[in-house]
Amino acid sequence: MIYKSETTEKNAALHCAELMSAAARTAPKACGVDLIRTVVLDGGDKDRLTAAMRETGAESGRPFFSRDAGNIDACHCVILIGTEVKARGLNCGLCGVADCSTAGKGNISCALSVNDLGIAVGSAASVAMDNRMDNRVLFSAGVAAMKLKLFPDDVKICFGIGLAATGKNVFFDRPAT
Repeated sequence: MIYKSETTEKNAALHCAELMSAAARTAPKACGVDLIRTVVLDGGDKDRLTAAMRETGAESGRPFFSRDAGNIDACHCVILIGTEVKARGLNCGLCGVADCSTAGKGNISCALSVNDLGIAVGSAASVAMDNRMDNRVLFSAGVAAMKLKLFPDDVKICFGIGLAATGKNVFFDRPAT
């Protein structure tokens, strides 16, 4: 059997996305509470995401959403990493208010949930790097994923990481828009 580079590179990106999903899952979490969720998209589902990115960019006057969508178009796949936002009851004040009850009433995101998401995204991106997979963390992909409701309703924040194995990094030489 002969496997051509187009097939093996896409398979490598999808395998890397699976490993990244595991890294996000096993990343440390505040109080041991796991609220992280992952989704991997390719093909038509990835195309729906980039269309939503372009639409969101046009509606919001943020042209970099279209630039980012072009980057995701050039990727083999994208992994989306999201989190539920639930207070841990520590009353730590990191969210900017005195206690978790006040934060909940004010619809303020728990800083520990947001921090857990950052650690999970960093862990996942490090797996991409370890596997020499070109990647970029994009909040624009996360915004579009939330718009498309790609996660259950309890997931409130999401980032996307595009993955590509190409001769030139698709995220290099991006315009600053």
